[in-house]
Amino acid sequence: MDDLLYKLNGYNNDIINAGGDPVFDHISARIKSDRSMREKLARLGLAVTPEMALSENVHDAVGVRIVTCFIDDIFENIKQIRALKGVTVLEEKDYLTNAKPNGYRSYHLIISIEEPFEDAAGATPGMWYAEIQLRTIAMDSWAALEHRLKYKKQISDTALIVAELKRVADELASCDVSMQTIRDMIKEIKHEDSAC
Repeated sequence: MDDLLYKLNGYNNDIINAGGDPVFDHISARIKSDRSMREKLARLGLAVTPEMALSENVHDAVGVRIVTCFIDDIFENIKQIRALKGVTVLEEKDYLTNAKPNGYRSYHLIISIEEPFEDAAGATPGMWYAEIQLRTIAMDSWAALEHRLKYKKQISDTALIVAELKRVADELASCDVSMQTIRDMIKEIKHEDSAC
């Protein structure tokens, strides 16, 4: 996890040092808890062992969330991740183009990372796995609040709450598009001014 974070922060710093805008606002990372991993392995019918938790059968022992300011930055991060040495994108889920029915939006990558130390299978160099979620600040705020709300006590009119959450998600998505448009306009004006 630390090495992956180092690589992600590295390309962001390289872009900033070259005079560009940062491609993310912040990153958070976690290692799946022992309890959560045990439950997942049991649910999948896999042996509940540390080796299986870090095997090629389970890809989310390490989770990273990249939060961006703008929609385009999500795709720039994906491009940068694909270019990282030793990193291979194994799977992608695009919930930006195809939002979940409840309004959830994000872009998920499952990656493998070759590292110069032994992995759970005993191979050197080792192969490790991580799930990366990429979201804008608006998407991340909605997901965090929705997560907190859905674990509240059962209520009688869940259909109304689900509809309201979807409405808010759509409004925030519209704001993301508007902010991206404003950013693009500013870039175009700067480009025209520099051409004069």
